[in-house]
This record gives sequence, C-alpha cells and structure tokens, in this order.
Amino acid sequence: MRPASIGDWFADGFPIPVGDWADAALDWFKDVFEWLLDFVALVIGFLVDGLGDGLLAVPFGVLIVVFALVGWLVRSWQLALGTVITLLLVYSMGQWENAMLTLALVLVAAVIAILIAIPLGILAARNDAFSAAIKPVLDFMQTMPSFVYLIPAVLFFGIGFVPGVFATVLFSLAPGVRFTELGIRGVDSETVEAGQAFGATPGRILRGIQLPLATPTIMAGINQVIMLALSMAVVAGMAGADGLGKEVVQAINTLNISQGVEAGLSVVIVAVFLDRVTAALGNPAEYKSSLIGTLKKRRGAARAAA
Repeated sequence: MRPASIGDWFADGFPIPVGDWADAALDWFKDVFEWLLDFVALVIGFLVDGLGDGLLAVPFGVLIVVFALVGWLVRSWQLALGTVITLLLVYSMGQWENAMLTLALVLVAAVIAILIAIPLGILAARNDAFSAAIKPVLDFMQTMPSFVYLIPAVLFFGIGFVPGVFATVLFSLAPGVRFTELGIRGVDSETVEAGQAFGATPGRILRGIQLPLATPTIMAGINQVIMLALSMAVVAGMAGADGLGKEVVQAINTLNISQGVEAGLSVVIVAVFLDRVTAALGNPAEYKSSLIGTLKKRRGAARAAA
C-alpha cells in the first residue's frame, strides 16, 4: 500500500478544527472576563434603556418638532417638512415606540463605535506599523457576515438590547477607523510643515490643522458608521432586541406582509433622516439653505450695511 500523501489527507477531509478553537477561545474569554462583561452589560443596558425611556416619555408631537428643527438647523426647510410628514407616517402605522427604541439602540451603538474608531484612526494615521497591523483586522470585520456577530454577542450577554449593541458596534466600527485615517493622511503636507516651522507640537498640529481639515472625511465615516449601525440594529432583532428589528423578524416568521412593510418603511424613514443630518454636518455647503446658513447671511449683510 502506497503511503498517504498530503493530497490524500485533504481529499479525505483533513481536519482543521478552527471552529473548535474559536469556541474554546470565546468560552475562555467569557470565564476570565466575566466581571468585565457584566460591567459592560450594566452600562450599555443603562444607556439604551435610559435613552429609550427618555424618547418615549416626550410626547410624539414635541419630538417630531424637535427632529424637524434639527433638520432645518443643519440642512434645509425641505428636510424639516419631510421629517414631519414621514415621522407622522411612522406614528400613524403604530411603529413610533419601536422606532424610538431602535433609534436609542443605534445612537448608543454609534457613539460607542465613534469613540473607539476615531482614536484608532488617528493612531493609524500617525503610525504606519499600527496601520499595517490593523488593516487585516478591519478587512475581517467588514467582510464577516453580520449574522455571525450575534453568536459571541448572545454568548456573552444573553438576549436583549445589550447583545444587539455589542454586535452593532463590532459591525459598524471599521468605516470610522478607515475614514479617520484617510482624512488625516489626506491633509496637505505643506500645511503640516508650515505648522511645524512655527514650532507647533504634534498635538497642536493634530488639533489645530489635521483634525479641522479632515473633518469632512471623518464625518463621512461617522455617517457610514450610523448607517451600518442602523442596518445591524435590524439584524439585532434576532437577538431579542426590541424595536423595528424585532418587528421585521416577527413578520418573517409569520409571513405577515403588512407588519414587515410597515416596520421596513419605518427603518427607511429613520435611516434617511439620520443620513441627511450627518451628511450635512460633514459638508459645509449644505448649510447654505439651512437655518444656520440663513442667519449667517443676514449677519453678514447687517455688518456690510453698518
């Protein structure tokens, strides 16, 4: 009998227990850092529940007016009017409570992801070795199917809002890091050299030159973080997180078309509002037709007349 070759081993299904290794690693992490996971669950649960209860405690009409004013303040009166109409539609479909719970989950997850992503992006922009090391990790995080993130999330935190936020942060983190690094590296080198020539420290150059000039790119990354967080918040409904995601999951399980359409349309309305507001914050040209832009024009005209 001829000896088995490497090709024969792989043809017979040469076992590489990658899944078992990952399972063991997650179990080890859960056992060793159980205290940390309990603390994270407590903080996230407090933030999401508190924000969700706060949003629901405000009368829906008042909250719609506030959202419309935000849209007018940073974008245009057209966005404000569209916000009023679409949010009234959400309320009329009976999805207002679910929409506010989803908004709370998305905002908490997005803020956590941004607080992690921007420092990592700054570090990657200033350190080539760190940038080279983190890129494969970001590639892995962006290409991993979103449903996979629910496995460690549920293993660590059970079901509810907390695993939804945890999975959402992991899924939406990568664009924030990439755009922050891209924005800082894209700052004109001559401008940075001018700051160095005047004796500015690296910290002052970062705060006074690089971050302000990179703000549009960084805000584009924040916009992408929020959009991914919203898409993942729907998937988090499979982990028991209340909100529009749970409504979509229930509609799929029961083949309830009307429930699915109403929940899905509510997700689209929330997503469009968040997208337009964050996009306007990152693009000064959007202020021209906003309330801020109008006030600036009037102030400029008053100064010119004086």
